[in-house]
Amino acid sequence: MKLRGTISRIILYAGLTAIAVLMIYPFVWAITASFKTNAQIFNGNPFDLLPRPFTFDNYVQVWTVLPFYRFLLNSLMLSIIVPFCNIALSSLAAYSFARLRFKGRDAVFLILLGVMMMPGHITLIPNYSLMRMLGWINEYQALIVPSIFGASLVFNIFFMRQYYLAIPRDLDEAAIMDGCSRFGIWRRIILPNAKPALATIAILSFVGEWNSFLWPLVVMNDYWKMPIQVGITYLQSNTNNDWGMLMAAASMSILPLIIIFLVFQRHFIKSMLTSGLSGK
Repeated sequence: MKLRGTISRIILYAGLTAIAVLMIYPFVWAITASFKTNAQIFNGNPFDLLPRPFTFDNYVQVWTVLPFYRFLLNSLMLSIIVPFCNIALSSLAAYSFARLRFKGRDAVFLILLGVMMMPGHITLIPNYSLMRMLGWINEYQALIVPSIFGASLVFNIFFMRQYYLAIPRDLDEAAIMDGCSRFGIWRRIILPNAKPALATIAILSFVGEWNSFLWPLVVMNDYWKMPIQVGITYLQSNTNNDWGMLMAAASMSILPLIIIFLVFQRHFIKSMLTSGLSGK
């Protein structure tokens, strides 16, 4: 019996290891290809990951051919402003749905869930028309405001509400007995206990804004205001598909995402494990 269990674990771990290798290998290949010449990339063995010779020319050219630093700054600006506003708005709205009782609360929440289920492409043309009417085409406001009040905000409200429901109401009652206001309960009781959920929203919002592509491509035409994902497509067209440079740009573009996840991964995992404990 013990031998059978050992064999089962070996098979399970071997399968999981194989899946992990299949998922990680493309990223490892892209990073190693960024240190190769085009001749090495296309003529070499695809399973030979070591660059011969090892060169940084692709990284140097990325910073000289295009204003790559400007693309990074634009994406960094969006990835800081939008998550911050999302966290502030969603945490307050979720508190009202989780803790306050008012007429039509459940109906409004169901409407929000319906909005969350709508594909984002449905609102593409109406949002563009609104931006044009406001005179925001080719302005940073067109990138920031729709992203703050988009479908991601609805998901964040839902996610935070589910997490708030898992926080004991006894804490609220004790705070009320001590003379704490509703806003004080949210600030002193709810938020400190919801740090994992806040970290999760911060990660998801940061990743979503960092990877934004379609909406900036629609509302922006100023070369210097493009985020990094659109900037990489400019690099592709301006360098005649220099894949070494493209891999270098892609490798640098994912570095902030890796750093953010490594910093917040403990809170992220904890939040994913606890946010669905209560569905009242």
